[in-house]
Amino acid sequence: MAFSLQKSGRLPEILKKVWHNGIATRSQARHSRMLCPAFRAFNTPFMKFKSTLSLGLVALGFASGLSAEDIKINVPAAAAAQPAEAAAVAVPPAPKYGETEVLTALGWLAGRQMNLDTFGFTEAQMEQVVAGIRLASADKELPFAKEQIGPLIQEYVQRKQGEFMAKLKVKNDAEAAAYFAKVAADKNVVVLPSGLAYEVLKAGTGATPKSTDSVKVHYTGKLLDGSVFDSSVERGEPVEFILDQVIPGWTEGLQHISVGGKIRLHIPAKLGYGDQGSGRIPPGATLTFDVELLDVKAPAPAPVAPAAAPAAEVVPAPAAK
Repeated sequence: MAFSLQKSGRLPEILKKVWHNGIATRSQARHSRMLCPAFRAFNTPFMKFKSTLSLGLVALGFASGLSAEDIKINVPAAAAAQPAEAAAVAVPPAPKYGETEVLTALGWLAGRQMNLDTFGFTEAQMEQVVAGIRLASADKELPFAKEQIGPLIQEYVQRKQGEFMAKLKVKNDAEAAAYFAKVAADKNVVVLPSGLAYEVLKAGTGATPKSTDSVKVHYTGKLLDGSVFDSSVERGEPVEFILDQVIPGWTEGLQHISVGGKIRLHIPAKLGYGDQGSGRIPPGATLTFDVELLDVKAPAPAPVAPAAAPAAEVVPAPAAK
């Protein structure tokens, strides 16, 4: 990463440039996240599921609910004089779950942790996965040579990852084509040759940034389904960065607005995070950003090199007699 935020210590999605050096992003590692513990298990003792399960349950909030008996309603004296219908607060009955539901939730949790939804397993393949889970639940070893099966697991997971990414790209490309066709028909939207589209929501009156300038902004980033993946507005703190150190869609787009203005950027994947994705941004995602430009600062001038000292006068040596 080029830099991090000074106060929050959190790097917003917009500050992450697209990497083209083969480093896997979080979305690329959906399968490898499951794979790595599997390979560690071939060389180290198997980790007990107890600690993993506890963390998973806390993360899902399974243990945080209150039963109906735990809820008490205090009615003030003034409210008690009102009709019973107005004073009473309906409390929905707590759901009653038994071991069947708990075990189903446990299996769901394990499947989510392994990202099973991205593998596209058939019913027969799922039966084989379940057979492996049964071995693990019985604390039995694999009936295979681990040093031989390990590379095969890696090859299989990589192939499945490639298939998943290919399907996702086709889906996202189709959605992006339909979206930009609709955007291009909007008379308030300007579509640039690069594929970037923008709409000025409010004209600014200050300076317009260059790519080498530092800008201070508030922004909200959304996916095409309207979900917010990053927002300085929600954090309550604007961010500041050099414009040519972020994704290309921002570098190009913010040069079409002045300080005090607001702009909406429609960024295709090739000008955003590409087929890699990043964090909560899936591969091949089209992004929209509402950006308010708060300030622009030109880069500090380069230090002036000191003037060279004048050359010393050369005095010729006296001629030999």
